Amino acid sequence: MELTAGHVWTMVCAGLVLLMTPGLAFFYGGLTRAKASLNMMMMSFVSIGLVAVVWVLWGYNMSGGEGILQLFASPFADFGLYGALGTEDLIGIGFGATFAIITVALISGAIADRAKFSTWVVFVPIWVTAVYCPLAFMVWGGGLLSADGFIGSAVGEAIDFAGGLVVHIAAGVAALVLALLLGKRKGFGVDPGHRPHNIPFVMLGAALLWFGWFGFNGGAAADATQAGLIWVNTLAAPAAAMLGWLLTERVRGKRATSIGSASGIVAGLVAITPACAYVDPVGALIIGFLSGAACALAVGLKYKLGFDDSLDVVGLHLVAGILGTVMIGLLGLPMEDGRAGLFYGGDASLLMAQVVAVVVAVVYTAIVTFIIGIALKATMGWRVTAEEEELGLDQSLHSEIAYEFGGGGMGTSYAETVDTGEQQQIAGARAAEPAPETEAVRVQ
Repeated sequence: MELTAGHVWTMVCAGLVLLMTPGLAFFYGGLTRAKASLNMMMMSFVSIGLVAVVWVLWGYNMSGGEGILQLFASPFADFGLYGALGTEDLIGIGFGATFAIITVALISGAIADRAKFSTWVVFVPIWVTAVYCPLAFMVWGGGLLSADGFIGSAVGEAIDFAGGLVVHIAAGVAALVLALLLGKRKGFGVDPGHRPHNIPFVMLGAALLWFGWFGFNGGAAADATQAGLIWVNTLAAPAAAMLGWLLTERVRGKRATSIGSASGIVAGLVAITPACAYVDPVGALIIGFLSGAACALAVGLKYKLGFDDSLDVVGLHLVAGILGTVMIGLLGLPMEDGRAGLFYGGDASLLMAQVVAVVVAVVYTAIVTFIIGIALKATMGWRVTAEEEELGLDQSLHSEIAYEFGGGGMGTSYAETVDTGEQQQIAGARAAEPAPETEAVRVQ
C-alpha cells in the first residue's frame, strides 16, 4: 500500500496530539505544590499507558461501527484490531487513541493533591470505556447526536469538529463530579501553601499544548483549504483569548500574570476546538476573546460555590467547551446541509442542535461519571489519608521527590537507600520546611 501525503499528515498530527499529554503534565505539574508535582505528572503519563491498551483491545471498536441503542458500538467487533492489520485504518486508529488519552488526563487536574493513585489507575480505563467511547460514537460514529441518530435527525446533527463535546465538555463535567465526590483539600481557600510551585513549567506546558493543538484540530482536515482555515483559527482564537484573559485581570484591578496568559491560551484552544473548521478567522477571534474573558471570571466561582477544582478544569475546559460549541450556532459559516449560524444568515436550527448536544453530553457524562466515582469511593476509596496529604503525594504514594537541593542527589533512589521509618522522619522534616519566598501566588 502506497504511503500518501494524507497518511503522513495524519501520522504527524497524531504525534502532535500525543505530545499534548506530556505538555499537560508540565502544565498541571507546575500548578501544584512541589511535594505533589510528580504525582500530578504521573496521572497524565499513566493515562497514556492505560488508554492506549484499552483503545487497542476494545475502545476503538466502541467508537464506531454497528451501534447498540445508538449509544456505542460492540467492543468485541474487532478485539485487538486484528481485522485492521494490513490496512490504512491503523493510521486513523492511532490518531483517535491520542484524543482519548488527552481527554481523561484533563480530568486529573480537578483532584490534585488528594487522590489515591491506585484509584485513578482503575478509574481511567473504566471512564474511557463507559463515557469517552460512547460519546465519541454518539457524535462522530453515527450514534445518537449524528445525522442518522434519534436526536440528530430530530433537531439537527451536532457540530463538533475536534472535540468540544467529546473531549472538553466531557472532561470538564467529569472533573466537577470527582471534585465534589473527593471534597476539598485541607486548607482550601485559606492555606497560602496551595499555590503553583513552578510557573515556568506552566508556561512550557501551555506552549506544548498550543503546538500540539495544530495537530489536534488539523488532523481531520478534508483538504488543503480546510486545513489552512483550521491552522489560522487555531492561531487566532488562543491569541485573542490570552488578551481577553489579561484584560479581564486588569479590569478587575489585578496585574497581568504569567499564569493568566497561559490559562487564556488554553481557554482559547478549548473554545475553538469544535468550531475550528466552521468559522472564519474573525469568528475565531470573537470566540477566543470571549472565552478568555469568561474563563478568567469562571475560575473564581469555585471559591464562591465551595467546590475544590484544584487546577480549574471546570473553569477552563467545561466553560470554554460549552461556549465554543454553542457559538457555532451564532458564527457558523454556511454548511452543505444549508444550515448556518444566526449571524451568517441561518435560522435557529443550528443553534438548537448545538444546545441540545451540550445538554446531552453534560447529562450523560455527569450520570455515568457519578456512578463510576461513587462505586470506586465505596470500594477503593478516593482520598489519601490526612497524613499522606500533609507529607505530599510524591513521597507518600511514589517514594520520590521532585527536587533535591544539597542532598547528594538521592532523588529517585531515595526509597531504596533508607528504611521506612527513617524515610518518614526525613520526609516529615522536609514537609515542615517553609515554602520559598519566591513562589508566586496564583491570581484568580
